[in-house]
Amino acid sequence: MARYAILIDYEYCTGCHTCEMACRVEYDFPQGRNGIVVNEIGPWHIEGDSWQFDYIPVLTDECTLCAARVEKGKQPSCVQHCQAAVMTYGKVSELSARLEDKGKQILIVK
Repeated sequence: MARYAILIDYEYCTGCHTCEMACRVEYDFPQGRNGIVVNEIGPWHIEGDSWQFDYIPVLTDECTLCAARVEKGKQPSCVQHCQAAVMTYGKVSELSARLEDKGKQILIVK
C-alpha cells in the first residue's frame, strides 16, 4: 500500500498562515488548536548580507492529511489554500525523490 505525505518547500513560504486558517475552518478547531502551524525562524544575522529568516509550516498530531477530503479526490485543505503554492500532496515515493532537487524542503509523512 502506498503511503502519502506532504512536501513543503519552505524557502518560498511567506508566512501568510492561510494553511492554518484553512485547516481550522475545515475541522472547526478552537483557537489554539490546529492541524498545521507556521513557525517563524529568525531573523538573525549570519554574516555579511546574509540573514536567517524562514517560515516553516509543520503538521501537528491533529493532522490526518485530510483523509476525508482526499477520499473525495480533493487535496488536503492546507495544500489547496496555500497562497505561495509551496505544499504538494502525494505518494511518499514520488515526493521523496524531489528532496534531492534542492534544500529548504521537508517531507511530512503521516
